[in-house]
Amino acid sequence: MSTELVAILGFVALFGLMAVRIPIGVSMGIVGVGGFAFLVGLDPALSQLGISTMRVVTNYAFGLVPLFILMGYIATESGLSGELYAAARAWVGHRRGGLAMATIVACGGFAAICGSSVATAATMAKVAIPEMRESGYSGGVACGVVAAGGTLGILIPPSVVLAIYGIIVEKDIAELFIAGILPGLLAIVMYLATLQVMAWMRPQSLPVGAAANWRERMVTLRHIWATMALFLLVLGGIYGGIFSPTEAAGVGAFGAFLIAVIRGRMRLRVLLFCLTQTLRTTGSIFTILIGAILFGYFLAVTQVPQNIANFIAALPIGKYGVLAIILLVYLFLGCILDALAMVILTVPIVYPIIIKLGFDPIWFGVIVVMTVELGLITPPLGMNVFVINAAVRDTSLIQIFKGVAPFVLSDVVRLILLIAFPTIVLFLPGTM
Repeated sequence: MSTELVAILGFVALFGLMAVRIPIGVSMGIVGVGGFAFLVGLDPALSQLGISTMRVVTNYAFGLVPLFILMGYIATESGLSGELYAAARAWVGHRRGGLAMATIVACGGFAAICGSSVATAATMAKVAIPEMRESGYSGGVACGVVAAGGTLGILIPPSVVLAIYGIIVEKDIAELFIAGILPGLLAIVMYLATLQVMAWMRPQSLPVGAAANWRERMVTLRHIWATMALFLLVLGGIYGGIFSPTEAAGVGAFGAFLIAVIRGRMRLRVLLFCLTQTLRTTGSIFTILIGAILFGYFLAVTQVPQNIANFIAALPIGKYGVLAIILLVYLFLGCILDALAMVILTVPIVYPIIIKLGFDPIWFGVIVVMTVELGLITPPLGMNVFVINAAVRDTSLIQIFKGVAPFVLSDVVRLILLIAFPTIVLFLPGTM
């Protein structure tokens, strides 16, 4: 049996296991070990299983994953998301679609201390959707706004996916984090512009909110000091070279803990909850990491990734034509695969092509994360959409996908802008 056929059967087996609801990390591990054993032998496959597991759980760089996740959970339990939403609502809530705009701004602020799109969407769904529904927003629009805003968590630093991309390609994670700032701010601005267009085209879908006086607005600014302090501590420390990303994650987690203690929100029950949820989330991420690494070793033995890379690089369509094909493949995979698994599986294949074509690896990391971001809100496996649907049972998946459609178009336009003007991504890293 040829190695190409073995690789094809491996992918069939992988999607078959996923179809029967076996977790994606476990599915990749099973197929990876099984395929490697078939081609090389059982003993080397089992040895690779042990080595890969130990490399992941003992890698110092991966230490930032649980620490940033812990920071996000403690920040959530400290009530920071509600304060961000209240401040944004006070300042822009009086406009048509003001509550939707406030939700986008609050999602961006919370993403800066969370690092996870799914966590951002789930947290803001509890805070923003009930208020939007009470103010006259349809379920589809309200859920679509939160689903789109939640995607900011994967781009605005600290981003777990950007960090893992940096570890895979051995690039400076600090530069990747800083590179995500301007694209993240651009995303917020373009989402707000999308809401303005929606308000102009369908004013009945975006009601006018209640106006707050200046005193109320200033009071809300006093309440968001903790979020600003945490963001400046983490990102400012990374940008200034004071902390490494892993050290910044530790400082951020401890800072979030201190804020919770100062506010009287840190009880033993809350701390145990945050630690337990961090352990579960980290376990899930590390399972995907280990599974993807094992599956990658299997594919490397078949030589299929190298053959695909050589074929794509040799296409007579120019460097941007090759980039377009790669991004289209990402868009397709984003509809059926977990974002993290997709990055871990595909980056080792496409990264050599990108370098050979002369693209900047830091820029490409942001572009990949943005493309993966689209997969979080596009059918049939828009993770953010499913998370929100689980929390808001009276709104169907179809309604949420319709509500998020204008933001998908906004993301596509933003992706084109960053490809046309890579300086938007590379300007801040160049000043470090």
